[in-house]
Amino acid sequence: MANDSTPQQRTTPSEENDLHRAKSSPQTRLSPIWIVPIVAVIIGMWLVYDNYTSRGTLVTLNMENAEGIEAGSTLIRSRNVEIGRVQSVQLSDDLSHAVLTARIQPEAETMLREDSRFWVVKPRIGREGISGLGTVLSGAYIQLEPGRSEESRREFQVSDVPPVAPAGQAGLHISLVSQLGNSLRVGDPVSFQGYTVGRVEDTRFEPETRTMHHHVFIEDPYAQLVTDSTRFWTSSGVDFRLDADGVRVNVESLEALLGGGVTFGVPEDLPMGRPVEANASFSLYADEDSAREGTFNRYLEYVLLVEDTVRGLSKGAPVEFRGVRLGTVAAVPWNFTAPQPDSRAQFSIPVLIRIEPQRLGIENEDIDLEMWEERFQRMFGMGLRASLKNGNLLTGALFVDLNFQRDLADQYLAESFSERTVFPTVAGGFAQIQAQVTNLLDKLNGLEVEPLLAGLDRNLQASESVLNEVREVSSAMNQLLNDPDTQALGGNLNATLDELRSTLQGVSPSSPAYQELTTAIQRLDRLMRDLQPLTRTLNENPRALLFDNLDTQDPIPRAPR
Repeated sequence: MANDSTPQQRTTPSEENDLHRAKSSPQTRLSPIWIVPIVAVIIGMWLVYDNYTSRGTLVTLNMENAEGIEAGSTLIRSRNVEIGRVQSVQLSDDLSHAVLTARIQPEAETMLREDSRFWVVKPRIGREGISGLGTVLSGAYIQLEPGRSEESRREFQVSDVPPVAPAGQAGLHISLVSQLGNSLRVGDPVSFQGYTVGRVEDTRFEPETRTMHHHVFIEDPYAQLVTDSTRFWTSSGVDFRLDADGVRVNVESLEALLGGGVTFGVPEDLPMGRPVEANASFSLYADEDSAREGTFNRYLEYVLLVEDTVRGLSKGAPVEFRGVRLGTVAAVPWNFTAPQPDSRAQFSIPVLIRIEPQRLGIENEDIDLEMWEERFQRMFGMGLRASLKNGNLLTGALFVDLNFQRDLADQYLAESFSERTVFPTVAGGFAQIQAQVTNLLDKLNGLEVEPLLAGLDRNLQASESVLNEVREVSSAMNQLLNDPDTQALGGNLNATLDELRSTLQGVSPSSPAYQELTTAIQRLDRLMRDLQPLTRTLNENPRALLFDNLDTQDPIPRAPR
């Protein structure tokens, strides 16, 4: 057997100690035992983030009054879909309004735009009917109408009433300015020829200018009805007027009758005009007549110095020329304390009138006021005069009538009153009657009454004697009528008439005497016809009575044998 030739390697004691020593190897820093806590932390953080993002966007809502709003209960809806909830309700720092904090769901965050609108939905009873009955049991809620703006917003004003026009609805927004403190409210109708075409969106009073400002929305396609010639006026439902023009009654729609509203239109004397831009401003007049008067902005002003009474003449009364209206009474009286012209012998009442050429259908660009003023000056010299006449016997309302008085053409004297030309006047109809009655009374006062009374006394005495004679004649007539012979006169007259009737019956066509007379007349007629040839012959030749033959020659006497 062969022995291994490889020598065995022997280890030293130090090497044996190194073999029994522990050896270190590289280890991982995270132990598997930490995996579970880390996953739990990640899940917790994700839950926190999900809870935070699912809570939605926090918004601030300002309200004048938080009636019916409860924190944690009042919902925020859009198209009747819940999109949020009110979180808290508190007062503002200055205690002027309520501040609501609400949270909007994440999917509805895109609705929070610059022009988004909020309002409270609760039971209401108005001219449009009853609304919000569903909130009687569920309670009030806040309605959100999303806007269309590109900019987002997180603080809004909550209105107590629903908006008139939805956001983005096609139409026209305009502004109405009025000097009157009328009773227009948000939601009042805006009508055109009795048809509702819009609503009043907002109304406010500005104390600095003392004017009322109303924002109105006109729906499409009716927005094209509003032009630069359009006039707006308030409608009270029923307009009853009794003035110089007569009796007028105008009834609007039932909605306007209950709460009023605004009406607009283009006066007949103006063209239709051009469409207006959004947010254009118009004047709001008290009634249709005032709106129509506002279209006549080119006029001449004259002053009437009236020496008669002006009772019954009021502002707005017509100024007419032979029934055609030319102007309007602007003020009664006007500038009463101004000094009178020196040519006036007595104090006169000044009345300011306006001559408005536009009433004749003339356009503004065709009106030359200087030419019209020169024309009236010429007509003053031709006898044009103004007088007050009664326009309504029931109310006694007066109007100014213009007419020519040819007999006064040479008596015109140019005058001015408070830098206004004086329009010459004459006494009106009642003043003329009063003057005539006064002249008659003066003449009656100038009569000598005593001679008239003496003559009247003599006439009465003569009349009394005549009456006595008439009385005597009447007595004689009574005696004559009471006489039996007079009373028998009627019977005798009847007998005479009977005899005359019988006589006339004897000569009637059926009586023998009438027939014999007729036969005799016929015979006489035949005889006359028979004698006509003889008469004709004798007229032509009288010899025919002695000679038989008229054609024989005269006999010649024979000589004696």
